Amino acid sequence: MTEPSGDTAPPEATEPATDDQAPSAGPPDAPEARPEAGAEPGTAEAGAGDPAGAEDGVSGESGDSGDADGAESTGAAEADADGAEDTGAAEAAADGAEDTGAAEAGADGADASGLSEAQAELAAQRELRAKIERRKAERGSPVDAGAKLTGTAADLLAAVRAVESGARPVSVPRVEAPAPSRPAPAAPPETTVRPPVPEAPLVTEETTAAVRQVLARGGAPEALAGQVAAVLGEGAARALEDDPWQLLAVPGVRSEQADGFARALLGPECGPDDPRRVVALAAWLLDQAALKGHTALEIGAVRDGLARLSVPEPDKAVDLAVSEAAVLVFQEEQDEETEETGEEGEEAREQSRPETPVLLGLERFALAEESLADGLARLIRTVEPAEWDGPELARAAGAHGLVLHTGGEAARAEPAALAGAARARGLRVALAAHTARDGAVPVAALLSGAAGPGRDAEGSLALDLLVVLDAPQLDVEGAASLVEALPDGCRLVLSGDPHVLGPVGPGRVFADLLAARVAPQIASRVPDPGPVGELVSGIGVGELNQVAAPGKEVVIVPVRDAGVAVHRTVQLVADSIPRAIGVATAQTQVITVGHGGSAGTRALNAALKERLNPGPGRFGGYDPGDRVAHSPAPGRTLVGTVVSADAEGLHLDCEGEKVVVPKERVESTLRHGWALTAHQAVGARWPAAVVVLPGDAAGGLTRSWVYTAFGRAERHLSVVHGVEQALPRAVAEGRDPERTTRLRPLLEALLHEDDEA
Repeated sequence: MTEPSGDTAPPEATEPATDDQAPSAGPPDAPEARPEAGAEPGTAEAGAGDPAGAEDGVSGESGDSGDADGAESTGAAEADADGAEDTGAAEAAADGAEDTGAAEAGADGADASGLSEAQAELAAQRELRAKIERRKAERGSPVDAGAKLTGTAADLLAAVRAVESGARPVSVPRVEAPAPSRPAPAAPPETTVRPPVPEAPLVTEETTAAVRQVLARGGAPEALAGQVAAVLGEGAARALEDDPWQLLAVPGVRSEQADGFARALLGPECGPDDPRRVVALAAWLLDQAALKGHTALEIGAVRDGLARLSVPEPDKAVDLAVSEAAVLVFQEEQDEETEETGEEGEEAREQSRPETPVLLGLERFALAEESLADGLARLIRTVEPAEWDGPELARAAGAHGLVLHTGGEAARAEPAALAGAARARGLRVALAAHTARDGAVPVAALLSGAAGPGRDAEGSLALDLLVVLDAPQLDVEGAASLVEALPDGCRLVLSGDPHVLGPVGPGRVFADLLAARVAPQIASRVPDPGPVGELVSGIGVGELNQVAAPGKEVVIVPVRDAGVAVHRTVQLVADSIPRAIGVATAQTQVITVGHGGSAGTRALNAALKERLNPGPGRFGGYDPGDRVAHSPAPGRTLVGTVVSADAEGLHLDCEGEKVVVPKERVESTLRHGWALTAHQAVGARWPAAVVVLPGDAAGGLTRSWVYTAFGRAERHLSVVHGVEQALPRAVAEGRDPERTTRLRPLLEALLHEDDEA
């Protein structure tokens, strides 16, 4: 069987506020969303292979004509919805939550038991805004950038200016996150207590009405009133009048829209150098960077971004943003070199010292990384080593507070076995994962108290060992919340496949920990079975190998254009795979490049619904029997089926779990789910998968996207192929853009202090 030659579309890291989901802000003349780029026909050989008629294996002979780089399958505007995080495309700056979109995050509300992740995020933003407003109120007149800074803040700003002047960078103290110590309980508590459910912040109708009036005066859609009120709080209307650029705090609002809104409200007083604009844009740039996975940005990148937004004197703009506490500045400390005397010694030290970049970041991500580093160091320091019998992973877990385990799908059995053996020892154990499978509970449910052991009297999870599968999907804020919830002396085992797509949110926790080498790393030697496993394993190391597939486990279906791709996909799911492979339609999952485009999830789901469950869509576009993808929070996708609808909302069956989606949240949190993106599908597997690679997606291919998409198949993989040689090129060369994070140096510095003590 020859290797496949096709295109995997840009990874759908997140689906932020897409133009068809969130109303645009700004006056009537504000720029509208860019139209979708039309699908560019592929140049693969014509043919309609399927499991019943295609040759065994994946044909790599699909032609070599045409440039492999094509327009992104989602088009310019749709790239926002397609999560270009892993492709590095500029459109990814607008990416937000993977499945719901950034604008939709505000719509994700509390379920019957309490606040959602999105509401907690909004509350944190309001608290930060209040803190900044209090600082501003203390000042009676404008302040020169950094003029009133003292202590750590002054040292941080001095670091920036030292680098700007070409001087030797000063050593800057870390911004310490509070790390309350908790003594480990002498014995497990007799009972566990669920954490109290916080009350949802109340935004009155009067506040929303006042915001609606301000938005109307500025020419912005009044539909944004609810989101603005939720983000800015009770004083939202006055805040917008005083500083129209605070509209940028609402997910999905673009800089040009905020500028148009400000011009309409302020008139001649509005200018590109307005201090309010400068500060808001600096923070907004870091927000956009977070949507692409960065927890911080180099100071030069922020300056360049401000210059592109027509901010005069970007250097002074950065200083102003720092002095106003809108952004924080960091430069990690360097190890002291061996003392040498004389000019030659000083010169040698300067030459040998690696440059440490000055970074800018938002407080919420800075505190999350600081808290995560402190929490991991605490677990490493407080565990009592013990000798556990068993395989290498068990021995390492007994001796250390943090253990990293790597491997493919088959390797998931090893940490699961570790959890079972630890329970047999009488320990309190939890097995968590990104999605509920292999006996694991979702990480989100563990943190919320909806599943797992609950909390002890001190607020910690009542655990002696926590094993986390799908660890590469942990973003920095989720990981910080998880580690902070663990008591002193608890062991933590993080397990996952380092080749899959990274998390939707900012950070690269698992990759940073592997690179830091601060904990034992156990690599599984269990290979993924079958032709699909062999193919995917090769992709992980950059090789698109030929695999033998006597039972048609891997099949290529060459197509010429996106329209044919949709037709062949429907035929595969509805007829060919059930007939030739014996896998039912309900057990086959389609995975494609993104939500937009001629062969994106929208187009595919529409065609699949028409064939598999036609209906008028009486319940918000859905009918009983529709397969759906429900996103209760950014980065989480539950695949289920519509059961019914009533005044309470839409009733779903998500793999046995009964879920009710309130009618006001159907549009923002629900999609049809016969076709998913790779990021929506990560963490789950199906007996059969159909990966759709239209020709206009070639420019967005990366190795991790191909690896993730192909790896969702257990028994059978069909590749609807129209991208020529872009697939082997992506597997060999298509690496994901690096994320800028601070976790690794923070953790290394903390543990280095222990070594020196």
